Amino acid sequence: MQQTYAIIGLGRFGSSLLEALIEANQEVMAIDKDPERVEDYMEIATHAVIADAQEEEALVELDLTSFDHVVVCIGHNQQASILTTILLKDLGVHNVIAKAENKLHARVLDKVGADQVVRPETEMALRLAEQLMSPNLLSFINLGDEYALGEIKVANLRFTNKTIAELDVRQKYGLTIVVIKSQGKVTVLPGPDTMIEIGDTITVVGTHKDVQRFEETIDNVK
Repeated sequence: MQQTYAIIGLGRFGSSLLEALIEANQEVMAIDKDPERVEDYMEIATHAVIADAQEEEALVELDLTSFDHVVVCIGHNQQASILTTILLKDLGVHNVIAKAENKLHARVLDKVGADQVVRPETEMALRLAEQLMSPNLLSFINLGDEYALGEIKVANLRFTNKTIAELDVRQKYGLTIVVIKSQGKVTVLPGPDTMIEIGDTITVVGTHKDVQRFEETIDNVK
């Protein structure tokens, strides 16, 4: 489904996000006060505008309340990031996502009304750490304070040539298998009779602890 996005700040994170959204055929307005950065994305973004997001009049003229999502990607200038977030919420922007540089910055952004706060460097580091420590954990997505989604490659023979019902993952590990990828075929919400083979990739949902415990079991090939 196509949605509308406004990205404020065209640094490394903002520009990468813009390119990913455009590649996914989304409508994106790029905003930065640096004319050179804006010019770089004139041919890529749906719209590219030179504007200082710390000026309320400039934000009003951009009609940002009409966008589905507004992402504040301002870099190391935390004051500008915080002020921009305040102005956007005061103007009535529905969904403001703000990038934080550190824990304190994240706390302040949350306090001033950001609907979602992201710390991409920290999140990427945690994801990489999980992958380095757990080679069969292909991806790990935090769903909140308690729950997570894990994509795990089956490398344990004890888990192969058996159905979901036979493995009884829900009872033994507290997890729900939501997707199975097998030889290029993707099965969403597989039934209890679905067979799991060596090399399959399964996506499970459960608590952080249960996902990690299950991955450790899968990883143990003895």
